[in-house]
Amino acid sequence: MDKEEIGVQISKRRQVLGIDQKTAAELSGVSVHTFSDVESGKGNPSVKVLRKMLDALGLEIRIQLKQTSRETEEG
Repeated sequence: MDKEEIGVQISKRRQVLGIDQKTAAELSGVSVHTFSDVESGKGNPSVKVLRKMLDALGLEIRIQLKQTSRETEEG
């Protein structure tokens, strides 16, 4: 998932909750500017900031690691 897709998911969840960006930013402890940039796919937040935003919206980060064919050949 790239940063644009993350922004779309955050925006959708915020809208489902019926809150504006200002309220979401306040709940997550980040600036409205940061929240807006992430939603629009312009921002590149740290994992810490992203986690604050997702926690405020009831979302979570899931990371899936996948071994590439090159790693398989070397192993």
